[in-house]
Amino acid sequence: MSQDYTELLARLGCTLPQPQVLRRALTHRSHSADHNERLEFLGDAVLNLCVSRWLMQKLPEATEGELSRTRANLVNETALHRIALDLQLPQYLLLGEGERKTGGQLRPSILADAVEALIGAIFESAGYDQAQAVVERLMGAVDLSSTARATSKDPKTSLQEWLQAKRLPLPTYSLLGVHGLEHLQTFEVRCEIPSQKVSATGKGASRKAAEQQAAAATLALLAAKEKRRG
Repeated sequence: MSQDYTELLARLGCTLPQPQVLRRALTHRSHSADHNERLEFLGDAVLNLCVSRWLMQKLPEATEGELSRTRANLVNETALHRIALDLQLPQYLLLGEGERKTGGQLRPSILADAVEALIGAIFESAGYDQAQAVVERLMGAVDLSSTARATSKDPKTSLQEWLQAKRLPLPTYSLLGVHGLEHLQTFEVRCEIPSQKVSATGKGASRKAAEQQAAAATLALLAAKEKRRG
């Protein structure tokens, strides 16, 4: 049964000669062999190029360092996760049963990857100009003031300051496991805020890296929750 992507295309602000190309972009590897990882690879490069060009036009006085930091703030997992929620991507994602049961539809990393894959699909199907237009539409509401161009804080610091500003308890981090060979270990950490009934996991080559990823995912969930409240 074919998915109707009419509303999604309207949110993206584009038309495609074959809208069903979006199906592969929204298919996780847990669902089938025809998944979105190659489009994600392509979309990552296209997204960085499109955002770079847009920033060059929007910030003519910015230095190379400011441009690089601003781009990093716009294309990281947290930012792309927010875009995915704005586009209502969870309802379109195709996941394997196991991934779906464990909340994969709302997992920040999966949603961020899907945004990159969508950009890749648009580029592959309709070309660079269409991809550039979509990226600019998605970035249209971003604050590009001097504050936005400042060096970004790490996710753990940002999460802590967000909670302190609202006089909420600080998060707790727990190590869920360490996987892989000794020289190629992957750490898995959970960040939890019981008062908000929010938690997220992160993975990294070190416990610190995993905590940063978990904090970024948690911050994105809190932002989405606050946005839904209006």
